[in-house]
Amino acid sequence: MEFWTSLASLMGVFAFFQSILHAVFPLELRFAAVKIFHRVFCCFSTYCYFDITEMDGVNTNELYHAVQLYLSRSASIAASRLSLSRGLNSSAFTFGLTNNDRLVDTFRGAIATWEHAVTQRQSQSFSWRPLPEEKRSFTLRIKKKDKAIILPAYLDHIMETANELRRRNQDRLLYTNSRGGSMESRGFPWESVPFKHPSTFETLAMDPSRKELIMADLTDFAEGKTFYEKRGRAWKRGYLLYGPPGTGKSSMIAAMANYLGYDIYDLELTEVHTNSELRKLLMKTTSKSIIVIEDIDCSLNLTNRISKKASPSADASSDLRPVGGSEDGGAGAKTITLSGLLNFTDGLWSCCGSERIFVFTTNHIEKLDPALVRSGRMDMHIHMSHCSFPALKILMTNYLGFDDREFDDKTETSDLMRELADVIDDAEMTPADVSEVLIKNRRREKEAAAGELLDVLKERVEKRKKKKPTGEEMEEEEQEKRALESTSSESDQMMDSCDGKEDKGEGEQV
Repeated sequence: MEFWTSLASLMGVFAFFQSILHAVFPLELRFAAVKIFHRVFCCFSTYCYFDITEMDGVNTNELYHAVQLYLSRSASIAASRLSLSRGLNSSAFTFGLTNNDRLVDTFRGAIATWEHAVTQRQSQSFSWRPLPEEKRSFTLRIKKKDKAIILPAYLDHIMETANELRRRNQDRLLYTNSRGGSMESRGFPWESVPFKHPSTFETLAMDPSRKELIMADLTDFAEGKTFYEKRGRAWKRGYLLYGPPGTGKSSMIAAMANYLGYDIYDLELTEVHTNSELRKLLMKTTSKSIIVIEDIDCSLNLTNRISKKASPSADASSDLRPVGGSEDGGAGAKTITLSGLLNFTDGLWSCCGSERIFVFTTNHIEKLDPALVRSGRMDMHIHMSHCSFPALKILMTNYLGFDDREFDDKTETSDLMRELADVIDDAEMTPADVSEVLIKNRRREKEAAAGELLDVLKERVEKRKKKKPTGEEMEEEEQEKRALESTSSESDQMMDSCDGKEDKGEGEQV
C-alpha cells in the first residue's frame, strides 16, 4: 500500500514539473531543442537512415515496390514472420516482410539493414484520390562509411533485379492490334491474352545442330546490351522464317518467346490503315518482346520491285494494298507503303525501344522485296524445311516415348529406324504431317506406331514418283532457288532512296 502511495506522489510531482516546463518553454522552443538533440545524436552515430514510403505524395513510389520484390528472394529464409501474395498475371508467390520485421542484406561487402513499418494513417478529409488506410514504408540503415558504396549502385541493382523478377514471375502475354488501330479505354492499341503455348526448343522438330545455332544467337542478343551500346547500334534483331506450310514456323516463334521469356506482339497488317498507325503500334510495344508479322507475302502485296521496274507507278513509296483489295485509291484502300514498313523495322522509330526482336514469316521468300530481307532488318534467315530424320527422332520421342537408346543401331528396332532414315527425305513430309500420323497412333505400341508411319512415308514416296512436276511447278521451284541464291546480292543493287542506308552483306542463313 505504501508503494502505491509513493508512486502516486511521484507521478504528481512529475505532472507538476511538466506543467511548469510547458508554461516556461513554448512549443517552438521545445521543437528546436529536440531538433538540436537529434542532430547531435546523428553526428555521433555511425549509421545513416533512408525512408522509402509506399506513396510519394499522391503517386505510387516505384522504388518501394521494387524493394518489396527484391527482398522477397531472401525473406522466406531470413524473416520470422512473412506476408504472402500473388500478383495479377503472375505465376509465382511473393514473400514480404510484416510490420517491424527486419532483414539484413549485403552488397559489395557492405551491410544493409531493412525494416518494414506499417502504421495507421490519420482519417483524411474529402480527397479526389483517397489514400490507403495504412502507411507503409521501408527504412534502410547503412553505415556512413559505406554510403559511397551503397548509393546509388545498390538502388540501381535493386531496380534491375526487381524488374527481372517481375518479368520472370509474370505470365507471358500475346498481343494483337485492335481493329483499325483504334485505342481502347486506356489509350492502348493492343489487346492481350495470356500466352500459354507449350512449344520449346527441346520439343521443336528441327535438326539439333541448327537449334543450337539459333539458341546461341538468341542468348548473345539477350546478353548483348553493352555490346550494342558501345557500337552505337539499336538493341534489336530480325529473323526471317521461310519454308512450306506446316514446317513449324509458328512453333519456332513460340519456342523463342518461351526461351527468352519475352511477350509476343502479333501484328496484323491488314488492320493497319496508314504509316502513322504503324508507328503508333510500334511505340506502344514494350522492351523484351517479339514483334511478329506472319505470312507477310499474303498480308500485303509486297512483290519484288525487279518485276515492276518498267512501271513508273511501282515506286517504293507507292501504296501497298491488301491482296484482293481496292486498287483505285478509294475509301477502302490502304496507304501503308513499303518505306513505312522498312522504317518500322529499321528506321528511326524502331529505336524508340530496346531489346526487341522482329520476326517475319513467309511461305514464298522469292515474293519478298530484297530491301525487306536484307541484313540489318532480317539478320538471320531460317529455312524451315521438310521433316528430316533428326527432326523425326524428336517427334517420335515427343509422341511415342522413344529414347536415345532405342535409336541406337544395336537395338531391336534398328532395322525399323534405318528404313525410316532411308525414306524420310524422299517422302518430303512436313513435321505437321508426321505429327498428325503419330497422334493418330499414339495409343498403339511404339513399334506398331512407328511401322504405321513407315507405311505412310513409303506411300508418299510412291505418289511422288508417279506424279511428275508440271512446268509451272518446276518454274516456281526454280524461282525459289534463284531467290535463295541471289537475295543478298540483289538487295544491294535494288536499294533506293527508301532505304536511307548503304549497309552491305547478307543475312545469316540457317
